[in-house]
Amino acid sequence: MSTTEPDALLGPADIRELAAALGVRPTKQRGQNFVIDANTVRRIVRTADVRPDDVVVEVGPGLGSLTLALLEAADRVVAVEIDDVLAGALPATVTARMPERADRFTLVHSDAMQVRELPGPPPTALVANLPYNVAVPVLLTMLDRFPTIERTLVMVQAEVADRLAARPGNKVYGVPSVKANWYTDVKRAGSIGRKVFWPAPNVDSGLVSLVRRAEPVATTATKAEVFAVVDAAFAQRRKTLRAALSGWAGSAPAAEAALVAAGISPQARGEALTVEEFAAIAENKPAGDKPAENRPAENQPAGDLPAADEPAGSAE
Repeated sequence: MSTTEPDALLGPADIRELAAALGVRPTKQRGQNFVIDANTVRRIVRTADVRPDDVVVEVGPGLGSLTLALLEAADRVVAVEIDDVLAGALPATVTARMPERADRFTLVHSDAMQVRELPGPPPTALVANLPYNVAVPVLLTMLDRFPTIERTLVMVQAEVADRLAARPGNKVYGVPSVKANWYTDVKRAGSIGRKVFWPAPNVDSGLVSLVRRAEPVATTATKAEVFAVVDAAFAQRRKTLRAALSGWAGSAPAAEAALVAAGISPQARGEALTVEEFAAIAENKPAGDKPAENRPAENQPAGDLPAADEPAGSAE
């Protein structure tokens, strides 16, 4: 672990000076609200259990608040930034404020949704203050494409944190909850107030811890087949599974047959089922033609929330 000077991290004045020098005005379109509190980013790193041998990938580093704290603790940090100006400035910020760790930092100038490989050793951890408007699809995409990521800690809008960590039976349990559980064991890991951001968002934030499953979900169904069931079940979440899955199965009687074969009541609703139960349903889909729309491609983790569920907000 590196020993750095106390002023190596960015404070409120540093953030504003950097932004002014770069002509950066945080935009709602990209969900940009920058963390201005050094204690908060160090807390995130501690909560993430970042270790001296970790290779950490960070999505949306912004001006570098969390990046510098990660460099204090990890072996290497790879930051993925889509913004042209921020991506151009971050390496210089790292070199200026933490020169002894600069060779351990790599910047990938790209949209995280388009990244399929990362430079250097495989990442072991994902720690990010995710842009709230794309948090769930980015999270699920990274977990899907980089299976070496063992531990993840993300800061997201509080409502999204609740959805990700929800358990079956909870009123906010839904598509993000099930799909996150396909890859990881998920739990809420804390709350973050609004005052640590510039500009302050109009929503609270939450930390979510996701630890890669020691064993994958035991099923003969593919991820795409399981996710197709999940999407169908929650597209009409107020309906019974017999009705909600009728399109997926080809008819209501066919859906009922699949549910009965999986040991699940046709009168149950999606919000009551675990990811393992969704997998059991997928395994028992009636034979026959499987419409293309029910078979999302393996390289497209169906992580998008319905439009109504997509939070507009912020992140670094």
